Amino acid sequence: MNTQTPLQQSTLDRKALLKYVFGTLILLAFAIFVEYFIGWVELLTPWKDLDPLPLATAVTLVFVTYCLRALRIYDFFYSEMKGRFALCLRLSLQHNMLNNLLPMRTGELSFPVLMSRYFSITAVRSIPALLWFRLLDLHTLVILALLVVGKDFLPSWAVSVSTLLWLSLPWLAFRLYRPWLHAIGDRQGKLWSILRMILESLPQDNAKFWRSWMWTVLNWVLKLTVFAWVLMLFSNTSFVAAWLGATAGDLTSVLPIHGIAGAGTFEAGVVAGLVPFGISAASALTAAINLHLFLLSCTVISGILSRALPKKLS
Repeated sequence: MNTQTPLQQSTLDRKALLKYVFGTLILLAFAIFVEYFIGWVELLTPWKDLDPLPLATAVTLVFVTYCLRALRIYDFFYSEMKGRFALCLRLSLQHNMLNNLLPMRTGELSFPVLMSRYFSITAVRSIPALLWFRLLDLHTLVILALLVVGKDFLPSWAVSVSTLLWLSLPWLAFRLYRPWLHAIGDRQGKLWSILRMILESLPQDNAKFWRSWMWTVLNWVLKLTVFAWVLMLFSNTSFVAAWLGATAGDLTSVLPIHGIAGAGTFEAGVVAGLVPFGISAASALTAAINLHLFLLSCTVISGILSRALPKKLS
């Protein structure tokens, strides 16, 4: 039942429209910028000279990361999804495609919708879980960047201390919210009930906490390795520089404003990660755009293939 007033609904509609307008403007501005400074024909020419085997291997490994992401969801909601991993994979691939293609993170809204449609899991349970996954993603991206490139920018002792402190954050959060749940107890009232459901949607035992973290680390190590490899196919750069470029590109997804399919902002992040290693801005931008095209191709293909997977619980 929709409890929003017409004024509130109108405000939400305007905000959604503005997101798409800004996203479209960023996409158009980026396309014009690339054509003027590089030229789309010249930019896409390197694809003709790529060896099909490395490219096919990279695509296969990206699909493995999609399976790892689905396994994280499947493991987290095992009691509801037991024996239905194919449906969970369908959900994960569709959510990933919408999240990559729609501007301003609006694709994230598809997760609770799909969870409700496919597994009858309410938004009160799925949204906190999604937030937990995103916090683990951000945490893992930062820690991997520290481990791979930290020594190039910080003293060794600073890298070690920063790594240990950053590593402890998820565990501290896990240890803190459980006492809050215990303190709520059986308190009555709508607010307490919602807060209790949210906290109960987070990992409740050590095993589930460590597994959700494990799936996250495995996914990001493989994903960033593949993305760094693809960047190296399109530019003369080191693995460390390519890793930082891929990491910076992915971190732009948390920005409140970015173009449709992340166009422009993703490339800006990759370039920002590559330029400090002495790579020219033009070369970095060319590699970044081709990496983004690779990523979007995998996203769209996987989203289309997901339609072949079962769409019902039975």
